[in-house]
Amino acid sequence: MNGKRLSIILLALSFSIPSLFGGCEGLPEAGTAIGQAVGVIDDDEADSILRGSAAVQKTFQDLTPEHEYYIGRAVAAKVLQSYQPFDRPEANAYLNLLGQSLAAFSNRPETFGGYHFLLLDSEEINAFAAPGGLILVTRGMVQCCQNEDELAAVLAHEIGHVEKKHGLSAIKQARLTSAFTILAAEAGKQFGGEDLAQLTEAFEGSVGDIVMTLTTRGYSRQQERSADAAAVEILRRAGYPQTALVTMLERMGQRLGSTSTPGFARTHPSAQSRIESVSPTIMDAGTTSNAVRQQRFAKAMQSVVAAK
Repeated sequence: MNGKRLSIILLALSFSIPSLFGGCEGLPEAGTAIGQAVGVIDDDEADSILRGSAAVQKTFQDLTPEHEYYIGRAVAAKVLQSYQPFDRPEANAYLNLLGQSLAAFSNRPETFGGYHFLLLDSEEINAFAAPGGLILVTRGMVQCCQNEDELAAVLAHEIGHVEKKHGLSAIKQARLTSAFTILAAEAGKQFGGEDLAQLTEAFEGSVGDIVMTLTTRGYSRQQERSADAAAVEILRRAGYPQTALVTMLERMGQRLGSTSTPGFARTHPSAQSRIESVSPTIMDAGTTSNAVRQQRFAKAMQSVVAAK
């Protein structure tokens, strides 16, 4: 197979991956059509590519809301091995009320296990969205926010990741293929020791893929832009100023520029690049926080803001 033919085949196959989460279902067909039109792949090769693409997409479609929930729980448990929960009942209750109120205005207001929000006892400026709606926010991130509007922007961004299922997209395709192959072969039968071990390994690997993305590698630039766009829409629907996302990013950029703490700086594009990307989509010009929202933020989060 010459290099040009191989490139066309790989291009057609690669089109199947973004279509899993981007709604681009026709891309594999387009890729193979290009290959056939220029004469570098024949009909049999085109059929093979389309079958492979369909199998890849079906594997991810086979992930039910229940699967996502249990994967998300395992991801959150793994993150909590490195970050301790911040034991402030009033602040956590407020965070959950705010987060669940915002989630109701997202394009995915309900998940199998529901949305849950938890503070982490860390000065690191960071937040994590596990699949299924488990969202973890460090006190360092809360301390970047001067009011409820800016905290709402942080939570709306993380809800955007859940809405777009970005966490699941971090799982390596081979792990899911292995897991579903075992499940299909063993349906209605007892798992043997070797099959159970392979299934456990595939599950643990899937969880590891997501944790690595959340804590080390970070999402792609396009995924971060997508979550920011979702956040702007959630804020608009919920009645918060969309500019809160920009002021939060500005403050976060200033804090990250004066500290050696990792967090968002390691796993996200720069605050400035995100501001430049999202600003053209913002329709309002309001920057003043509502007095009532400011008061309840100060009351609920005073112990978090003051913590060292």
